[in-house]
Amino acid sequence: MAIATKVEQYIEERGLNYDVLTHPHSHNSMETARLARVPASSLAKSVVLLDEAGYLMAVLPSTQHVHLGWLSKAMDRPLRLATESELAELFADCEPGAIPPIGSLYGLPVVMDDSLMEQDEIYFEAGDHEKVIEMGRDDFMRMMSDARHVHFGEHYWRH
Repeated sequence: MAIATKVEQYIEERGLNYDVLTHPHSHNSMETARLARVPASSLAKSVVLLDEAGYLMAVLPSTQHVHLGWLSKAMDRPLRLATESELAELFADCEPGAIPPIGSLYGLPVVMDDSLMEQDEIYFEAGDHEKVIEMGRDDFMRMMSDARHVHFGEHYWRH
């Protein structure tokens, strides 16, 4: 599988500058960063949550995890992680775990942790586990213009 066609079309239609980096097959976001030789703090990952009101995409650095308590409180929603089967239905054009951060393509509202904005370059998976898209911060922010900004990421090492 390659970059999801609708992701590539979305980026091209908006005139965003990007590069595609190829790397050996990876199994999680931290491994993706290592194999693609990019800073893990610059690799954006997408986590899908839901409640009775519907789905929500959370985008944050791969060095962090979603603190469900913080995000649920900020959104005033009792959120839970989406299941693998729910994700497979939503992202049929993507390999499991290679979800692009463009929620609007899939009808999902997006929240983004602002710690991503500390990076000059941002990388993200866009459909498979062998390619990442590299994008400058300004273009990434244009792509994420519909995202709500909330602090919800917690570094893994804080446990």
